Amino acid sequence: MSDNGRAASLDIGAVLRKASGHSTFWPSIALVALVIACGVKSPGFLDVTVQDGHLFGQPVDILRNSATPLLLALGMCLVIATSGIDLSVGAVMAISLAVSLTWIDSSPAGGDPGTVVVALLLGLLVALVIGVFNGFLVTVLEIQPFIATMILMVAGRGIAMLLTQGQITTVTSPPFKAIGSGFFLGIPNPVVIAAVVFTLLALLVRRTAFGMMLESIGINREASRLAGVRAASTTWIVYVVCGLLAGLAGIVYGAPTMAADANNIGLMKEMDAIMVVVLGGTKLDGGRFSLAGTVVGALILSALERAVVIFELPSQTTPLFKAVVLIAVCVAASPLFAERMRLRRARAEAARAGAMTSEVVA
Repeated sequence: MSDNGRAASLDIGAVLRKASGHSTFWPSIALVALVIACGVKSPGFLDVTVQDGHLFGQPVDILRNSATPLLLALGMCLVIATSGIDLSVGAVMAISLAVSLTWIDSSPAGGDPGTVVVALLLGLLVALVIGVFNGFLVTVLEIQPFIATMILMVAGRGIAMLLTQGQITTVTSPPFKAIGSGFFLGIPNPVVIAAVVFTLLALLVRRTAFGMMLESIGINREASRLAGVRAASTTWIVYVVCGLLAGLAGIVYGAPTMAADANNIGLMKEMDAIMVVVLGGTKLDGGRFSLAGTVVGALILSALERAVVIFELPSQTTPLFKAVVLIAVCVAASPLFAERMRLRRARAEAARAGAMTSEVVA
């Protein structure tokens, strides 16, 4: 190999070594592998068409379907950054949607945009109140987050059932349906909503001291408090944000069907949210977190569900493939794997240096 070729190879190797240390590297590799596999199985997988100014295609569907888990996971990511967890997000989805649709159903003008706006505000307000309640339990009463949020995880679906009187509430409201199935500048509304929320949160945690405060609380709550960080109020805010985003996710999820099924809306979605956060490289024990990685995690989840359809596998096997991908990404991102790779690279570099020395001597 020429000197130029060897130098280029070393540069690429250095770039890969540096990139592999980033929390989003292995999740991104998993996402690319899924996309390639789907593209090989279905050659038109990446095709995107424009009809009446709107984007359609399987990549667009993946983005659309990833919006709801992303909204849930962004809130969960902030909570986990403080070394907490919120198991109530699935139930909050059901409550928020039930409140909104019950209001529209009881209104004589359910298709009126003003009625829909009030319904959305009511649904989000209830979700916000639930977040305040969760934050109160965790920060004031100092109940463990797992237990505190499990209360509404269990009771929340019953509240939604009371709101809908045990029935599946359905409405006919084009403005409400447009939230989940409409378009803005050709892009599906759920994608736009998720992108706006992500941008606002990214600015909040990376352009202000809020993100650093979350990490310090997650690493050592007592030390951060002694350093002047208002750990209790910051943690409380995080649970409020998480509840609010869960309510928004419920509305986005239920808008296309305009039906509130309290038994099924948001069922096991808290597990999906946690999985997305973990796939994105956020540590479950708090401290380091990544909103960008959470986006990648949501895309992996959506692409995986699409892959099951493309490969004509039974939909009941989807949880199995989720678990396989989760294990693969976690193992690849584990400290033990990173250390093994580092030792392997060190041995390879030592062997290469020995070979170069032999060439010079010869």
